[in-house]
Amino acid sequence: MALVKTSMGRRMFIQSSALAGGGLVLGFNWLASCKREPEVVGLQMPKEWYEINAYLKIGDNGVVTIMSPNPEIGQNVKTSMPMIVAEELDVDWNNVIVEQAPLKTEAFTWQVAGGSQSIRNGWEPLRMAGATAREMLKAAAAQAWQVPVTEITAAAGMLKHEASGKSAGYGEMASAAVNIPVPEEVVLKEPKDYKIIGTSRKNVDGKKIVTGQPLYGLDYRQEGMLIAMPVHPPAFGMKLKSYDATDAKAMPGIKDVFTINLYNENFPRGAFDHSVFDELVIVLGNTTWEVMQAKKALKIEWEKAGDVAVDMQFFGNPTTVKHPSGLESSSAHKEQMEQLNSRPGKVVRKDGNPEAAFRNAAKVIERTYSCPFLAHNTMEPMNFFANVTADKAELVGPIQTPEWTEPAAAARLGMPLEKVDIMMTRMGGGFGRRLYGHFVVEAAAISQKVGAPVKLVYTREDDMSQGTYRPTYLATYRAALDENNNLTAFHVKAGGIPESPLFANRFPAGSVDNYLAEDWTIDSNISTGAFRAPRSNFIAGAEQAFLDEVAEAMGKDPIDLRLELLDRAKNNPVGEDNDYEADRYAGVLKLVKEKSGWGQEQGNVHRGVSAYFCHNSYVAQVLDLVMESGQPKVERVCCAIDCGIVINPDAATNLAEGGIVDGIGHAMFSELTFADGVVQQQNFDKYRLIRHSEAPKNIDVHFVDNGIDPTGLGEPPFPPIMGALANALYKATGTRYYDQPFMGNKQQRVIG
Repeated sequence: MALVKTSMGRRMFIQSSALAGGGLVLGFNWLASCKREPEVVGLQMPKEWYEINAYLKIGDNGVVTIMSPNPEIGQNVKTSMPMIVAEELDVDWNNVIVEQAPLKTEAFTWQVAGGSQSIRNGWEPLRMAGATAREMLKAAAAQAWQVPVTEITAAAGMLKHEASGKSAGYGEMASAAVNIPVPEEVVLKEPKDYKIIGTSRKNVDGKKIVTGQPLYGLDYRQEGMLIAMPVHPPAFGMKLKSYDATDAKAMPGIKDVFTINLYNENFPRGAFDHSVFDELVIVLGNTTWEVMQAKKALKIEWEKAGDVAVDMQFFGNPTTVKHPSGLESSSAHKEQMEQLNSRPGKVVRKDGNPEAAFRNAAKVIERTYSCPFLAHNTMEPMNFFANVTADKAELVGPIQTPEWTEPAAAARLGMPLEKVDIMMTRMGGGFGRRLYGHFVVEAAAISQKVGAPVKLVYTREDDMSQGTYRPTYLATYRAALDENNNLTAFHVKAGGIPESPLFANRFPAGSVDNYLAEDWTIDSNISTGAFRAPRSNFIAGAEQAFLDEVAEAMGKDPIDLRLELLDRAKNNPVGEDNDYEADRYAGVLKLVKEKSGWGQEQGNVHRGVSAYFCHNSYVAQVLDLVMESGQPKVERVCCAIDCGIVINPDAATNLAEGGIVDGIGHAMFSELTFADGVVQQQNFDKYRLIRHSEAPKNIDVHFVDNGIDPTGLGEPPFPPIMGALANALYKATGTRYYDQPFMGNKQQRVIG
């Protein structure tokens, strides 16, 4: 067992002095209060609950309420985070109520859904929250029974003293436990003793989701609420010149039409405070339909914007983001990227003498890969509620970064931070789109201007043409082989608009004597942002497809080649900055090889393999496809994951399955293009997503059981599947797929 200190700087435990009705209220800064739900089926509620800023609470009948601090975006943290608390508390999960915590920046850290960090960052403090409450209950029982606390056991919500035969439920000792000093140290369970962690538990919101009960931002209503919709320039590189709203204002249900500026001129923008359209026309009315019709009646004149430079702070690092003037097009992007990629890039890592190795090579393999801009397309359209008065700002809705968005809203409103309150709703998708809080600020600014509660709603076209896209990327890989087909050098040069996807210190860096990594970037006025597994979502597929070509040229099995390189990285690594553990990387490859029956496929099944490390976790995948009427059909994906301890296996499997389907769909079909700054795909009639019938018929997911602390899971299964798909397509068709989307209109290059 691990003995840990309960005091952790900001993450300190606090004990509430508030007590009544026999309830224990234990404060912990990861867990914050909010009003309980009016009813929970199957549980008898205590007569009264006592709420403080940060706590877990125990009722006099033993019912426990555990708060979930992080935004719920579909990754199931609203179930898994309370499971961690309940495990250390040692309570019966059937007696647990879970509530979404509000934003409390003075009490919490990392109230963010991003980077696959929720469980990883919450692992230790959440365990301590439960363990400390358990020890205080045990101490209360020992005091009541006049026995040593070391003789008290706690399990499933019951306290026992074996020698005397005395026992009590947690609820019976709650009132006494509140007067027990918070222990300076607590013992945390060993994984072998877990009863809740590692077992599958149903989503705590599951019934509400399937029965359509209000959960999401779009469900939120307040009396007197108006609907607002934005109108932004129709093309990137343009801005508002003038507008005439006479006809629109005369339409039924329309209250007003006006403009707002998103951020104050001197506001120091953070990493997620960006939007290229700072001035918006807002249409305000009674209903969504009425506002949508009024938007069509507006007469707006736009003009070209000049160069724009925005100063931003990326987690303490100042930078200037440049948005050049002009109307950009995908055809020009392609030419720009190819030109820049043909020149030497910025050297990010260099091992050995790659130039000499390539000069002396018996064979050089060189391939170039590309991918387009992508839209996030969350199923729940972008929305947020705001009710701003002179005294406070009440903001409610789906946001991945509430603690980073709150200061931006406060600055825009000119209000102290403590007067701004963000309440989180469940999100109908995010994938990085809801990291960027401009729409929250917009809603707040609109409500303040009109002095009324407002729900801001984006149409699908509003969102798809507004920006915050996955960037477009291009990467060239080269490998040098000697006369015996040994790999002697490896070179990657990668860039994009407006960022590079390169991770210079990831595999196969560290496994090749002569290694070179270069990158480049192109500024753009098209706004981009984090997309599920940022940068990895392209570079993983390109790298893994190239490694298969190298393996073929070397006459090696693709898994064997990867394992040989990882063995070198483990036993005789090149360089000191390799950011992966070769053993864990090799472990998922070996597991997927075993579970997929690699090498035993039938004649009509075509297989591709891929493996990648990102967000602190390792994933390997084998994809099986068949050809039906000349079209590829994915039959099966076998997936091996090393993400440390798995909290909720069913939920973890679901998360992996979703990432796999998502990755296949984007690689096969999705694409955003531009003509003179205008997005050419503004709804699902032109933007292709995967259909249900195109998803794999079977996905089996296997987790490495190594007992290490949890790492990331929301993003790691997404990037490698694109490489596995490309490799399987080659086996099936004899054609190498270098440009995403694979099933797009462009002709794929056949290189023998």
